[in-house]
Amino acid sequence: MKEVEELAYKDAQKARKKQSRKVPEGLQEIYDRVTGFDQKAKNLIRDAYFFAQEAHEGQLRKSGEPYFIHLVATAKNLADLGMDAKVIAAGILHDSIEDGVATEEQLLYEFGEEILFLVDGVTKLGHIRYQGMRRHNESLRKLFVATSRDVRVLIIKFADRLHNMNTLEHVREDKRERIATETLEIYAPLAYRLGITKLSKQLEDLSFPYVYPEEYKNVRDVLKERSKQTIAKLERMDRSISKKLAANGMRKFRTSNRIKGIYSFYKKLDRKKGDADKIYDIAALRIIVPTVADCYSVLGIVHQHYRPMVGRIKDYIAVPKPNGYRSIHTTVFTGDGGLVELQIRTEEMHLDAELGAASHLGYKKRTGGGEHMDSWATRLMGRFGDPAGNAPLKDPKEVAPGWIDSLADHSDNPESESFQTELKDDFFGHQIFVFTPLGEVIVLPEGATPVDFAFQVHSEVGNKMSGSKVNEKMVSMDSVLQNGDIVEILTSKQGKPTVKWLDFVKTNEARRKIKSYLEREEAEKR
Repeated sequence: MKEVEELAYKDAQKARKKQSRKVPEGLQEIYDRVTGFDQKAKNLIRDAYFFAQEAHEGQLRKSGEPYFIHLVATAKNLADLGMDAKVIAAGILHDSIEDGVATEEQLLYEFGEEILFLVDGVTKLGHIRYQGMRRHNESLRKLFVATSRDVRVLIIKFADRLHNMNTLEHVREDKRERIATETLEIYAPLAYRLGITKLSKQLEDLSFPYVYPEEYKNVRDVLKERSKQTIAKLERMDRSISKKLAANGMRKFRTSNRIKGIYSFYKKLDRKKGDADKIYDIAALRIIVPTVADCYSVLGIVHQHYRPMVGRIKDYIAVPKPNGYRSIHTTVFTGDGGLVELQIRTEEMHLDAELGAASHLGYKKRTGGGEHMDSWATRLMGRFGDPAGNAPLKDPKEVAPGWIDSLADHSDNPESESFQTELKDDFFGHQIFVFTPLGEVIVLPEGATPVDFAFQVHSEVGNKMSGSKVNEKMVSMDSVLQNGDIVEILTSKQGKPTVKWLDFVKTNEARRKIKSYLEREEAEKR
């Protein structure tokens, strides 16, 4: 019987090969979104296309459309993110085993071990539900463990979720809220932490009206009106600055506008106690130049002609955000009573800002002044740098970002109700940058203390901590650190954690290490 099944499968495989000589509309739409793909890479996507089409034949979505439309949309989203052929093929195939009629053996035989691994990883992530803390946290644990092994699994899941959010109106109401909530609280923040701000913004804005419908209605009209006023101001500023840059000998630059996402505006409005007049970055003018040196030249020219607002100059080139974002921000007075935010960056920084990790994992050619950022994503290029994905394999553990490893390592107790709180506090909350006396950047959540800083530097520093200085002044252990503080930890043989520290530390990492020290100390006394 098994031999008969194998013969039938091989006959079907031959039929697909013959059928694949034609390029249907959906496949052509995927091809239209990729550049630099050789025929081998296109053939891989083509084979996945017809395989999935057969595996999902007759299946419909809630909208009544063929299920296969969702897989094509997922593939197009991955192509827009600049993914290589293997990732796009895995995106097309991601439901073939669970929701289709294909088997793991068939997928392995047809597409190989790597694509099967990606499909299996996405399948395992498909069970996240807000239905009981234990089930939810176990699914999150799988998400972070899978992501630490290969971040491409999460990128495929993002592309899948983006299309699901675009068609959420066809899902029943109670399910809509659950899907939107997990998108807003888990997937959008993860996309942001990976630096894929374009995707993060889309997921937030698509989720917002389902999770907070009343707040969405209230904020929508305010943002719409404010955006109109600001865009007109930006257009005038654009013309004026372009003339001044040209007059100073700058020829190679381009400008563009950015409107703040509605959910991002809502969060900032909440932090400003509802005062929209205190939000200066509803829209921003971007100035994109070839090199880092050009960025600082532009900043000098701008400040020569427009007075900057004190406290609103941020150099994320010198000190990038935790997700790798780099740019110079400055808010200037326009001279007519208005304020405009400017973002100055290179082409490479702009690509990183939009696509983050995805820009390094994919096939699109890099542009700009030949910069190099020695990040985990850059090192992945050795594996994913060509369209067909044929570069030698590296161990993903060696190149995954440290915070993903932390999520995986610290999710070993998914039944704990503190797990979700830990995620929000340590990884998805607002963050600050503080410095060691030698200038090393330490990233901490807002509200962190010198004790959190000490344990972030090293366990032994925290275990021997006897005092702390902030900006060269002695401060108490429970002082709240501010963005840009220079922190020095004093240690001694007598220094050690106390139970009181647990009352004020902010990070769960510090809390775990303090408890571990206290437990060891108690055991030694027995």
